[in-house]
Amino acid sequence: MTTHIQTVAVLGTGVLGSQIAYQTAYSGFEVTAYDISDELLEKARSGFAGLAARYEREVEGASGGPAHAALSRITYSSALADAVRDADLVIESAPERLALKRDLYAKVGPLAREKAIFVTNSSTLLPSQLADATGRPDRFLALHFANEIWVHNTAEVMGHPGTDPAAYDAVVDFARRIGMVPIELRKEQPGYVVNSIQVPYLQAAQALVVNGVADAETVDTAWRTATGAPHGPFQSLDVIGLATVYNIDAAGDEESQANARYLKEHYIDKGKLGRSTGEGFYKYGTAPTRS
Repeated sequence: MTTHIQTVAVLGTGVLGSQIAYQTAYSGFEVTAYDISDELLEKARSGFAGLAARYEREVEGASGGPAHAALSRITYSSALADAVRDADLVIESAPERLALKRDLYAKVGPLAREKAIFVTNSSTLLPSQLADATGRPDRFLALHFANEIWVHNTAEVMGHPGTDPAAYDAVVDFARRIGMVPIELRKEQPGYVVNSIQVPYLQAAQALVVNGVADAETVDTAWRTATGAPHGPFQSLDVIGLATVYNIDAAGDEESQANARYLKEHYIDKGKLGRSTGEGFYKYGTAPTRS
């Protein structure tokens, strides 16, 4: 099996999908960014420009360098067949819903090159829950990134029992080539490594607010002061994006579902989706303030 990856398609241009596509282009790869409508792609184009500006400030410290040049390596498509036709690697970053992801793989499988490797950026679903829908289970696995990947540059690599070791190794190599630190999992684990630790922490923080124990700013202050962490849990939730958090909470236990209902009523239904929209638990633009 050919495993050398040169061209990449990213399916989904949400918060993390856009970061994955941009980081890949920044690392010298040709990238096609796919989403379901031209309207979403136009929004993504603006988001990529914003990422280039952030890289110039936070990574390079100057303008007009590789961060700007990366934009020329990104093409846009709302036609799935066009997006994946020439891809050696297809990275799926669709919303965290099993049925939606399975449907997407059923569509994309016949359209992609036979040799192409598929990976999911799912943060909670297991590759074995999706593998049969891809039509190429031997060339399918998970590659999970963290938000603000130019800073938190982990890439969790997790196969399923049917994943070809050559495909797994190719994805590990790709992760290194785009500046990530590969975190290699030896077996399937819901939540992988990072979210196995992070999700219970974030859900516990949400429950404190939902149950009226303390407000979000108080919880964040307590956590930062007691642990020396640079961010509190609600600042982290705003970076992750409240729509993603909602989808994870809604699939959980009774307490998690209560958290999901609270998020929907108080934030999502009001268009407060986190840092990407300018407001979530905090408002953005200057220093975070209580929303």
